[in-house]
Amino acid sequence: MKKTLPNNFGGLPSKYSSYKNSRIVVLPVPFDKTSTWIKGAAKGPGAIISASRHMELYDIETASEVYMSGIHTAKEIRARNSRDMIRIVHKKTAQFLADHKTAVVLGGEHTVSLGAIKAHADFFDNFSVLHLDAHSDMRDSYDGNRFSHACVMARAREITGKIISVGIRSMDSSELKDIDNKNIFYASDILKSKAWINKVIRRLSENVYITIDLDVFDPSIMPSTGTPEPGGLGWYDVIDLLERVSGRKTIVGFDVVELCPNRHNAAPDFLAARLIYKLLSFMFPG
Repeated sequence: MKKTLPNNFGGLPSKYSSYKNSRIVVLPVPFDKTSTWIKGAAKGPGAIISASRHMELYDIETASEVYMSGIHTAKEIRARNSRDMIRIVHKKTAQFLADHKTAVVLGGEHTVSLGAIKAHADFFDNFSVLHLDAHSDMRDSYDGNRFSHACVMARAREITGKIISVGIRSMDSSELKDIDNKNIFYASDILKSKAWINKVIRRLSENVYITIDLDVFDPSIMPSTGTPEPGGLGWYDVIDLLERVSGRKTIVGFDVVELCPNRHNAAPDFLAARLIYKLLSFMFPG
């Protein structure tokens, strides 16, 4: 292994990371303006990219090396406020889609997902969002802000009415009126059922955008989030879901958000990087 690796996702040489040669574009969005407990998600994209440079690039389950499809790391997006950030993410993601790239957005707080969701909804018909999270994020407003990370799925529902939420185990009572019980899979029910993945897949449209808040995982393997919740999903719960969705539906793009790095424990950073690479391996097999 080289002593010095390029500072892009996977530490890839230019042959596999130039924009022209890449089918995949990673867009870092180090935005963390509305987090309400532990701050630090703005450092998440950098930590994920740094950890990804130390991955083995061969994926055992798919017997593939997805980096050979090309993974370009775009210039990170900086913004003064949520509205500007959402607008810029939308514009950049739409550009990638117009260039026939698959976009992977790295947060930052969960609000960064909105621009990417809107861009994909503009491009794809028969579209739904698969939402992996500990929190339902369906408040209409939080602390007077309709663009808080606690409201992201309420705003996403205004873009597309088809949202399937998985791993939920925390919400405010004010959100209950907006919850569609057919489209929400609580963590407590998932742990009691073997059939939940098939039920999720049946609820999804043909074209699926996936938004992954890392606190969907149990804090025992993902402690580095701004709002950790006990009782989360395990690695293989999430991986099995992603693999089966990729086999039955068309995953058109995704984001991974809410990593709040801890300099004393890099394992969660690596989990996030491996999760991204694993999902790309399912999307681009062989």
